[in-house]
Amino acid sequence: MNITAKVALKMIPDSLATQPIFLCVDDTMVAKAGTRFENVSKLFDHAAHNGSNYLNGHCFVSIMLCIPVWKNDRVSYLSLPLGYRMWQKKESKLELAAFMIRQVMPEFQEKKQVIILCDSWYTKQNLVSIVDEYQNLDLIGNARIDSVMYDPAPAHTGRRGRPAKHGKRLSVETDFAFSNEKIGDYYIGAHRVITNLFGCREIQAYVTATEKEHGTKRLFFSTIFPEDLQIFCACQEKEPLNQTGSDRMKYIPLFLYSFWWNIETSYYEQKTFWSLCSYMVRSCKGIEMLVNLINICYCAMKILPYQDEQFSEYRTKSVQEFRFELSQGIRIQIFFATFVKNIETHIKSNVIIKALKQLIRQQVYYL
Repeated sequence: MNITAKVALKMIPDSLATQPIFLCVDDTMVAKAGTRFENVSKLFDHAAHNGSNYLNGHCFVSIMLCIPVWKNDRVSYLSLPLGYRMWQKKESKLELAAFMIRQVMPEFQEKKQVIILCDSWYTKQNLVSIVDEYQNLDLIGNARIDSVMYDPAPAHTGRRGRPAKHGKRLSVETDFAFSNEKIGDYYIGAHRVITNLFGCREIQAYVTATEKEHGTKRLFFSTIFPEDLQIFCACQEKEPLNQTGSDRMKYIPLFLYSFWWNIETSYYEQKTFWSLCSYMVRSCKGIEMLVNLINICYCAMKILPYQDEQFSEYRTKSVQEFRFELSQGIRIQIFFATFVKNIETHIKSNVIIKALKQLIRQQVYYL
């Protein structure tokens, strides 16, 4: 994980060195029909579409690093999964995710703003408490809609007695003033709050609603306030982040949460095109090593177009397209190299050998 993080940080252009980087946290499940795999168990899958909410298999916790790069004169965030850890029932997913973040955080000492992005399953005490361990670490996460929230504590009046720890209790239904129009697909309300989850620390809360009155609502927490963010909004590739006028600046932390979806895209690509689920080794150690080896190959394909200008045209293409083109080139070179070797052995024709070697050099040049 740390080596991938080091390589990724060196890819950030100097002009984007002050931009925040993101650590996305999530877990994914791999179904296994066999019973001889170590640590295989029955898992609850809330996203299952097979008629059952349970599957037999493994669960992996992972973190993904998102770094800013230039793409077509716009700021785009390149997503690189740093690693996977297999979850076992004797440990907590939250503690496993926190362990992985602690392992990689020393690489980010020189970064001013590192932001954890996570869904409501991970926005819990065991993970959010890690924010207090590092000065440059913050968190933006989806939260349970029934999370208890309060107004910040009122100013001390000087009267006798213990000062109030917080103000009145807030409701997502009545205490959030929504935007006049939809931003993207939602109306958005913002409020500074105190929650038991973050102790006495003031945080920014956001509520999104499909409709102002009776629409579906979602709750988000951010430990970083809009005015503290250092981000080039106008140059961003993503919408609505690049459409933040003065009236929308207060919603920027919520817009940044959209980068969390990159980890879901990564899961899809690795499972569909990179055989992440096809392992046949049985031990936990062997499975973890193989899964992380596949992940390293995946990251290498995403990094190479930014490391070598020869492959820069593939920055705008999918990692699968790049892998196909690269493998095609390798196969061609292997074929011609073997062909030349056979000719040298059997035909001994200097003219043919010279022509084929020239053809190989041309193939290398075009690659």
